[in-house]
Amino acid sequence: MQVFIGIDVGTSACRACATDERANILAQASTPLPAPQRDGNRVEQNPEVWWQALCEALDTLSRQFDTARVSRITLDATSSTLLLCTPDGTPLTAGLMYNDARSLAEAERIAAAAPPDSAARGASSSLAKLLHLRTTLPDATPYLALHQADWLVGRLSGRFGVSDENNALKAGYDPLRRCWPDWLQQLDVQPVQLPEVLPPGTPVGTLRADLAERWNWPEATTLVAGTTDSTAGFIATGAQRNGTAVTVLGSTLVVKVLSDQPVFDARYGVYSHRLGERWLVGGASNAGGTVLRKLFNNCDIHRYTRLLQPQRLTGLDYYPLPGHGERFPVNDPALEPRLEPRPASDREFFQGILEGLAHIEQRGYRLLAELGAPYPREVLTVGGGAVNSGWMAIREQLLNVPVSRAQQQEAAYGAALLALRSPSWRAPALPQTSS
Repeated sequence: MQVFIGIDVGTSACRACATDERANILAQASTPLPAPQRDGNRVEQNPEVWWQALCEALDTLSRQFDTARVSRITLDATSSTLLLCTPDGTPLTAGLMYNDARSLAEAERIAAAAPPDSAARGASSSLAKLLHLRTTLPDATPYLALHQADWLVGRLSGRFGVSDENNALKAGYDPLRRCWPDWLQQLDVQPVQLPEVLPPGTPVGTLRADLAERWNWPEATTLVAGTTDSTAGFIATGAQRNGTAVTVLGSTLVVKVLSDQPVFDARYGVYSHRLGERWLVGGASNAGGTVLRKLFNNCDIHRYTRLLQPQRLTGLDYYPLPGHGERFPVNDPALEPRLEPRPASDREFFQGILEGLAHIEQRGYRLLAELGAPYPREVLTVGGGAVNSGWMAIREQLLNVPVSRAQQQEAAYGAALLALRSPSWRAPALPQTSS
């Protein structure tokens, strides 16, 4: 039986996962990543750190199973993390991380040239990072703009200059026409500076011979085009029917739904990733678990979770933001957190916050439906909040659809499934029990 490898390069660790042909997990490994360098809106990292962590994770993974059966490998990484490199992959700049927002002037130039609903808008887009980074190079320096996932696939295969349709989205790629758009020329971005874009899961090349020897993998091991971390996390859940949605309950609240048509609306930060011939439509609120961590310690969260009363909603009308400003499902940069009136009972206050987050989730899915996506027929839950059964019951009442915890949610597992179903993406049936 063949083995398929998925790698997830996140913000805190590089994780690797090996599965068999039935999507059963055979082995997993993780290597921590150091925190990026931060200075205000500047967030960057040395790309070699990513490569070292990836190699260490695969060193550990390869000691856990029969490596002679490895067939295909792919990876996901943080969306819009970008660097400039030479055509042979040598980094010319640091990697600007997904949340680097220094490129304000560049974002204004993009806004004047890009279509209203382009995902390349904003100071943290990979296109804005490209425009900024090229100003740091000597004039006439040839360069290639690659996302984190693109560059790492190049290191594994020896073939640089290839991206996937999901990572390329925030660089200005047109997923409808499946090409780089002409308006990029207004920004003096030339085709030679951009990667070739392939659908996720498309074969890119074979593993470098020295790496195949290092991990004792077959030299014919195929590298396939990857995806973004959030898309890989969605694939991991096994969602495959239109209308199946995934809510991420982490530091922020992210909603995604599988649709047969794309939806783009830059006002709310709504855009769509291609998954085969379907689309993953999503948006992200600034509200989320960060608010709970500010107001309650771990012991309080566990205690009040046990005391939740989903059958008796508090009716408190909260909008629990960690600070001012919201984009989805409300577009209001000046929106203030609403956490009053505060009841005498801390348990009731805690439940009121969870209800407020559930209302934001409900409003988010309603907005996506108004924009053209299907309203969820079921919602799978991932993230730290997925273990809270009381909160799940509250959300199920408000959403009026079945809500359950996803059986799998690790992005590395989703990347392995992408390799498994190469060359065209289709979610496999998940095993009844996982290893």
